[in-house]
Amino acid sequence: MSAPATGSPAATPPDLSYAQALSAIEARGRFGVHLGLGRVRALLRLMGDPQTSLRGALVAGTNGKGSVIALAAAALQAAGYRVGTTPKPHLVTYRERIMVNGRPIPPDVFAHLIAGALPLADRVARRLGPPTEFELLTAAMFRYLAEVAPDVALVEVGLGGRLDATHAWDGGVAVVTNVTLDHTDRLGSTVAAIAREKAAIIEHDDVAVTGATGDALTVVRRRCTRLGVPLTVVEPAPLRGWGRDGIDVQLPRLGATRVGLRGRHQAANVAVADALLDALAACGIASCPPDARRRGFRAAQWPGRLELVEMAGPRASIREVLLDGAHNPDGAAALAMALDDLRPHLQGGRSSPPVPLTLVWASMRDKDAAAVVAAVAASTAVAGATILCTAMDLPRALPADRLAAIWRRALPGAKVLEIADPVAALERALADAPGPVVVAGSLYLVGAARQQLVDDPLLRDPVAA
Repeated sequence: MSAPATGSPAATPPDLSYAQALSAIEARGRFGVHLGLGRVRALLRLMGDPQTSLRGALVAGTNGKGSVIALAAAALQAAGYRVGTTPKPHLVTYRERIMVNGRPIPPDVFAHLIAGALPLADRVARRLGPPTEFELLTAAMFRYLAEVAPDVALVEVGLGGRLDATHAWDGGVAVVTNVTLDHTDRLGSTVAAIAREKAAIIEHDDVAVTGATGDALTVVRRRCTRLGVPLTVVEPAPLRGWGRDGIDVQLPRLGATRVGLRGRHQAANVAVADALLDALAACGIASCPPDARRRGFRAAQWPGRLELVEMAGPRASIREVLLDGAHNPDGAAALAMALDDLRPHLQGGRSSPPVPLTLVWASMRDKDAAAVVAAVAASTAVAGATILCTAMDLPRALPADRLAAIWRRALPGAKVLEIADPVAALERALADAPGPVVVAGSLYLVGAARQQLVDDPLLRDPVAA
């Protein structure tokens, strides 16, 4: 294992301030999402193909990618490895997308990397069109990780797999967590079609892992058979119980294991993470012993995904806020089940009847908001809840009044309010809620709420002069 880094890879002053680099990245958002590998490969080639020095796992799937990476990274760190991760989307700062041992890339290094990448992006644009925001970030991420040289890279696929910018890299291990319907406008209208896009990250000489089932598993198996790639198929770990701060599962070789992530669905993710660690060992990349796995799985954290935040409330009481993205139907179903499981362990949950929840909710236009809301509304814990519908200041945002209409249809008679400004909606919930507050429906909303509720010094960006 390499020694811990003693300094930043780009010590010279950046050509751009952090604020200028951020503006340059955000301006690329106007290019939208254009799937394809030509631009990012050309950009990486101009950088000297830094990604070729990295080994690790590329993780695709509809849900669970971030949880699998968080669990595997925590175990590897417990074993003494330095681990590079690429969570996405970010919640508070772009710098969250490039991390080593849970620490985001420093602002000055981020600015330096973007300053160096922009002229290269202009060169690529002349031949192939302008690289998108995500492509530029992906290239910068690979360059940074190559410079700091973590022992293992765990890279999360952005969208799909076959044409996603992260697929410019093959680290030796390919993981497909699961496949359900999402992003059907870009990936296909059936599970099998979407699975083909995700399974395409599996390359010759890889070791593959999947938790997929049904038609998706058939597609993944077919891909591995054609390429002669060994495949491990895992089922969710048997669930032994759950509580306020995680779940208990039974894992092969580990036995009874505590998982520090909330929700029964994490039984599937920890099984995939455990198999991912086995695959890294099979490739000679990293060996994670049982004790490190147990310690890592227990300590794992995944911000904004069933994250419970405790804060001082009126008259020194403690206010509980549960943050969760739940932006697609499967994610919403997992949230609904988790709310039922967690409600007895939260404030007012054991009273008769339980103190009602307050939900702050937002959605994007391109999501199946009706199916998401219906899945959450099926939770018994939501009975009697107050729902504050809001909207992020984004072109893709679903207006608060349209979202409120969906909630009123799903929960007739419920108290549903429209508060267009998300900060005002959160403040209203914190001021008036009789019990726990749930912020969900959009990771953009979760990020905005987390920025208000959690003061993490590592996530503070420099203030523009």
